[in-house]
Amino acid sequence: MHMSPTDTDNLWEKSRDQIRQKCAAKREPKSLLEKLRWVTNGYHYNWDTKMYSADHYTPFPSDLNALSEGVAAACGFQNFKAEAGILNYYHFDSSLGIHVDESELDHSRPLLSFSFGQSAVFLLGGLRREDPATPMFMHSGDIMVMSGSSRLLYHAVPRIVSSPDKQAVPQCLVQELADDTPEDSVVQNVSEEDWAVCAKYIQTSRINMTVRQVLGLGKAFPTEPDNENTVDIQPGTYHEGSSDSEESNVKRKKQ
Repeated sequence: MHMSPTDTDNLWEKSRDQIRQKCAAKREPKSLLEKLRWVTNGYHYNWDTKMYSADHYTPFPSDLNALSEGVAAACGFQNFKAEAGILNYYHFDSSLGIHVDESELDHSRPLLSFSFGQSAVFLLGGLRREDPATPMFMHSGDIMVMSGSSRLLYHAVPRIVSSPDKQAVPQCLVQELADDTPEDSVVQNVSEEDWAVCAKYIQTSRINMTVRQVLGLGKAFPTEPDNENTVDIQPGTYHEGSSDSEESNVKRKKQ
């Protein structure tokens, strides 16, 4: 189901105590955070019309914006604007159907993908849905940049697997920050209490952030119907056993 910002207000506060107190040997109800499947930032994507709109926008996180601009610049894309982001939350029984990200109005700008937590089997296909796909792993800390000839390739995530180091929490996420880390760095320490909850969540989950620039020079948004939906919470698995695209799968589950 879809939930409004009011319904998901203080999601972290509502979920962290429930996650912290869970017992692995006992089946317990899932918290809101554990049910979460995707969240949108910046310009919100309308899963029904497959379009973005200037009327549906929330501020893009400054730390993710700085990280995205830095990665894009390192890849030769100067003046990249992080205008929209979709955060996908996966568990070991989750998958993502084959799809192509083509709703942005400027395909000359790259699609950035950041992975944290457990690993994923990623399939990179061709320009046609039926083209053969190349399988690869995406591990915690990996960044994928889809640009140029790969920007409009079909892709999917059929399976989530344990991280290669076989640690409950991937090693790259438990490293201490260097003493000379700048105060304005996008990487900051968190409280031990909050990290304990994050670490417990990450033991069975993968978080993937895809960041894209929506508008090109001189481009304008098409008109679309009003839609306030921004967050999707599903009772079961995410895109399980589907060969449909991400968008059509979400629409079917809304019915």
